[in-house]
This record gives sequence, C-alpha cells and structure tokens, in this order.
Amino acid sequence: MVFGFGKPRHKEITAEQLDAMLRAGEALVVDVREVDEFAAGHIPGAVNMPLSSFQPSKLPHPEGKTLILNCLGGKRSGMALDKCGIAQAEVDTHLAGGFGAWTAARLPVER
Repeated sequence: MVFGFGKPRHKEITAEQLDAMLRAGEALVVDVREVDEFAAGHIPGAVNMPLSSFQPSKLPHPEGKTLILNCLGGKRSGMALDKCGIAQAEVDTHLAGGFGAWTAARLPVER
C-alpha cells in the first residue's frame, strides 16, 4: 500500500469461520460495540472494549489465540483495526458483517 492512497485492507472472516475457530479454542473475540449493545447480546466468550474508549494497548493478551474484533456490522471494528494498525498492534482481523452476520447465521448469543 502506498502511504495515503486507499484504505488499508483488513482481514475478514465469516461468522462460520469464527464459530469454527471458537470451537477449536483458536480465537478471542473483542466486541467494540458500546456496553448497552454488548449487554443486549454478544458472541459467547467475547470481551467488551467499546470503540468510544478503545485503546490497542489495553487489548487482552490472546494467549496464543487469534484476536478477532467485531461490532454490529463491521464499520466500528474496522475503525478499531485502523487504531491497531497505527499502534502497531498485532490485530488485523474482524468479523465480516459483524454481530448482524453472527445472528443471521443463527449462531449462539450470550446475554
């Protein structure tokens, strides 16, 4: 990528891919939606770090797992990934379509 031209591309995974990674113990989900949205329903085991106060330095240590960011539709998780890129954090993947895609795939929701 040439500096200043185009948006950085973030890796995206599908809800089904994320579900398989979670079942295999290979992923840790960080949900960047606000606290009330998270409380209303989230991916089981997800950690809440609202975008409004998101700091890459505060991300949990994934203990050998892949950190996957998610929000409702993919926009806020992409913004959080931009912050990670600027901070040189080793996080580059988010859930395509966000929590909306997760629920559309009829995957489990924790409340």
